[in-house]
Amino acid sequence: MKKNLLSAAILSGLFCLASGQALAKIDASEAARLGQDLTPVGAEKAGNASGTIPAWDGGITQPPAGYSADKGYVDPFANEKPLYTVTAANMGQYAEQLTVGHKAMLEKYPSYKMDVYPSHRTAALPQAEYDKIAKEATQIDLAPGGQGLVGYQSTSVPFPIPKSGNEVMFNHLVRYRTSGYEYHPTEMVVQSNGSFTPVRREAKLVMAWAMGNPEPNRLFYYLDKVVAPESVAGLQTLVHEPMNQAAESRLAWQYNPGQRRVLRAPQVSYDNPVATADGLRTTDMVDVFNGALNKYDWKLVGKKEMLVPYNTYKLADTSLKYDQIIQTNHLNQDLVRYEPHRVWVVEASLKPGERHIYAKRVFYVDEDGWQILAVDLYDGRGELWRLQESHSLQRYDVLSSLLVSDLSYDLQARRYIVYGLGNEEKPYTFGLKATLKDFSAAALRRAGR
Repeated sequence: MKKNLLSAAILSGLFCLASGQALAKIDASEAARLGQDLTPVGAEKAGNASGTIPAWDGGITQPPAGYSADKGYVDPFANEKPLYTVTAANMGQYAEQLTVGHKAMLEKYPSYKMDVYPSHRTAALPQAEYDKIAKEATQIDLAPGGQGLVGYQSTSVPFPIPKSGNEVMFNHLVRYRTSGYEYHPTEMVVQSNGSFTPVRREAKLVMAWAMGNPEPNRLFYYLDKVVAPESVAGLQTLVHEPMNQAAESRLAWQYNPGQRRVLRAPQVSYDNPVATADGLRTTDMVDVFNGALNKYDWKLVGKKEMLVPYNTYKLADTSLKYDQIIQTNHLNQDLVRYEPHRVWVVEASLKPGERHIYAKRVFYVDEDGWQILAVDLYDGRGELWRLQESHSLQRYDVLSSLLVSDLSYDLQARRYIVYGLGNEEKPYTFGLKATLKDFSAAALRRAGR
């Protein structure tokens, strides 16, 4: 009987590993590594053997001299010069550190380059967040099927020592964004000739844990209003994001200014196109990835040293105009900073019987900030279709590594889309507080009027 029980346990463990659902909950001895050989969020504290990636020393926790919230972020590395530049001519030398998408961009566009700077591990969170991570690390597990969390309260890193692809993705989905924020993101569809029209928005997001009366099974509440150009102004989207989308699908509503009606919007999910994105961005590409995990099998490939966009303070400079950033075929690469960093590599393969325009997605997730930094997107034929890239920086005023922007290059259509730039817009307002009434369908209707 003991042999049968042992065999059953082994088979169960093998099944979990094969299905990408290794045991999630970590024990006390593993959790004790946090803050020791691992950082408080689970990254390797030590640098790499070659010295190109430094040890984590706590990140940037104080604004540099001259910082003003009204004027935007001061670049703490403004005086640094690139160590080297990766081009089509020398990309073979760095092939192991490049995503498939970046290699394709270098091959396709002679003007595309990647300036590589010294690596700085700037990510840092408030001490209260570190305390939550340590407390909840031994309490949280994946829900059956890996589509939700069990034992979650409010931590921003539920799985500091991830054992499956689902766990890495949940770390991205719930990463620290303060209690919430209000901002004015722009969206630009850049045509093959370089032309673009900014679509401007007002948006706010509040984490459910920060609200006094959140509904059960909620991760965050989000409200978005298009304010320009006139042809699409007035379109509003409201989202109540479930924590476990296998138990409950996303709740979404839209206000259509033409109809002057608020309607449920089940299309705000998965691979349905974003209304203003001209087919270049699906709903689940917002924030690089969002939403339910149920359409894919998530394989944790492992950790790898890569050249990724990082500390992109230069791109956030509020003195820049959009026509200085946007160029034909790609962004102005003089404004994009790449650094060597360790990332978790997660491969998502479409499950048999499921439908999605992307048959495979390969994610590169920062070990320090749990932000997805790049994604290779493949079509149903198995060919590379698009490259996603996100540009983040340590927001040292609120201790959060939120995005400056994210973009998607369509390698087949020779077009791209940029989302989130705020160089010509009002600055973020962090620490946003709200109630359920602020994110109700009735509030959406009132805002429409």
